[in-house]
Amino acid sequence: MKQELLRKIQNREIICGVVGLGYVGLPLAVEKAKAGFRTIGFDVQKTKVDWINQGHNYIGDVVDNELESLVESGRLSATTEFDFVKDVDFIAICVPTPLDKHQEPDISYVKSSAQAISKHLTNGSVVVLESTTYPGTTEELLKPILEEGSGLKCGVDFYLGFSPERVDPGNLLYKTKNTPKVVGAVGKDASEVIKAMYEAILDSDVYAVSSPAVAEMEKILENTYRNVNIGLINEIGRLCNKMGISVWEVIEAAKTKPYGFQAFYPGPGLGGHCIPLDPYYLTWKAREYGFHTTLIENSMVINDSQPEYCVDRIMHILNRHKKAINGAKILMLGVSYKNDIDDYRESPAIRLFKELKDVGADIEYYDPWVSEFKNMYGISARSISGLSAKIVAAYDLIVIGAAHHNVDYDLVQKNAKMVFDTKNVMADIKERYNIEVL
Repeated sequence: MKQELLRKIQNREIICGVVGLGYVGLPLAVEKAKAGFRTIGFDVQKTKVDWINQGHNYIGDVVDNELESLVESGRLSATTEFDFVKDVDFIAICVPTPLDKHQEPDISYVKSSAQAISKHLTNGSVVVLESTTYPGTTEELLKPILEEGSGLKCGVDFYLGFSPERVDPGNLLYKTKNTPKVVGAVGKDASEVIKAMYEAILDSDVYAVSSPAVAEMEKILENTYRNVNIGLINEIGRLCNKMGISVWEVIEAAKTKPYGFQAFYPGPGLGGHCIPLDPYYLTWKAREYGFHTTLIENSMVINDSQPEYCVDRIMHILNRHKKAINGAKILMLGVSYKNDIDDYRESPAIRLFKELKDVGADIEYYDPWVSEFKNMYGISARSISGLSAKIVAAYDLIVIGAAHHNVDYDLVQKNAKMVFDTKNVMADIKERYNIEVL
């Protein structure tokens, strides 16, 4: 089986499948098709499937004309029907793994995808989970579901592995194609085949580890590392504010050290799918072993409370100008979770938006990337149409929630009564009498 799969990879005879056509799945499907592999995308959302089959793109990191060309050539198609899994040799699962209302891992999408795949899994197939999850998911959850549903035996009739997604929306340097990949599989033969497959797709190194659990833990480490360090700088930022020191200037000075320091920056909280959520997977799994991840949990407490800290800072800014926060007219600039993208998953700016709304602020937002957001933290809103001197001057306070580069911050500074810049995006503006930085 191994030799036959390696031969088919080399000759581009493998038919690829990708389950979940979102920020991870669609770029991966495109790269597989670009590498010469016939690729079928699976998604339960018919709208996404229809868009792809019409050659219409909805993901920022995918090039529109590349998608259209791949669809027209027949190398890429999409479907809601999992029956077509029977035609696929190599299938990647790229579905969401959110947290439930108890802040515990919700792996229902992984489970339902595995169950759907298992009914149509054929001898000689390869299944790889890419969704971020807790260590043990591939072997403890996925493997039994696939074996029971298909009647096949892992390692004998089909191969199984985990290869964590590494997607940074809006990153101009690193995309799916050139980001190094980690692979952990059940057995050496599976590892060799999965590694060879990704090497055939990507222009980057593929690093094989000894098991899926190692690869799963590696992914959690990547993002927990960032969570902890962002928690550290958020706490240092709070202390610096008490001491009358600019944390931003402190960071710039620390960056001059050529070793032993990596810059992280404060902000209104954590956003995106990975960094705010991954530590919860780890702390949840750690409790199974009677282990408390004290440092990690403390960083999560700091980061999770950052929107409330920003509300407190805003309240003091308004108070200095004899204005109550209840009834204050506030405009937030930017609600996506990072600059220059339309992705607002777990956006801390929207968390801050909600917290301000809850204390009675009359709040609106402007974001040239996000025309509206729906059902985030129980609220939805639509962006105002644009900025002008008159519009900016009509608000009691401007809050910068995302550091977008296509906003006229000179206009904002010249016409705003007060500005609270949570991203230090106005650092180069010289007139600062009405600007306060987080």
